[in-house]
Amino acid sequence: MEVSEAIRLKRAVRTFSQKPIDHSTMSSILNAGRRAQSAKNRQPWRFIVVREPSLLNSLSTLGTYAGHLAGANFAVAILTPDPAERWSIMFDAGQAAAYMQLAAWELGIGSCLATIYEPEKARALLGFPPDYHLNVMISFGYPAEEDILNKPPEAGGRHTQEEITFFEKWAGDG
Repeated sequence: MEVSEAIRLKRAVRTFSQKPIDHSTMSSILNAGRRAQSAKNRQPWRFIVVREPSLLNSLSTLGTYAGHLAGANFAVAILTPDPAERWSIMFDAGQAAAYMQLAAWELGIGSCLATIYEPEKARALLGFPPDYHLNVMISFGYPAEEDILNKPPEAGGRHTQEEITFFEKWAGDG
């Protein structure tokens, strides 16, 4: 699958089959995140891979819309230094997340971001040090609905390019 096609077809997947993901495939997804670009190549992220169902279930309660973590084959916690110290840290983490999600989609694996609203509870569960912060996790798994991988985008699902793009100066909304 070409990158442009993956971008066009990629969608959030929140329900997963029980089909296992082998270590090599998981490693390919993680490596895509590792290879993501970052400001001054600082690579500020660290990843914790969570596969244990009871731990995934506990983590799924730490965000309003994080329930999909419970059904994932695995999830990745993206840890960063304090994002309040440098604005680009969260942007860099987002790059790593996007790379992992696109690599997974190419491999037929769905994913969805989960915002963690109780990071100290997550710290207690995952044991990461106090100088790292957790704001987002990503669930991964083969989609329960297999045809979602090739389903064309629905009409009206995105703003048109003309609605969101201005050249040289702001031209206003509308």
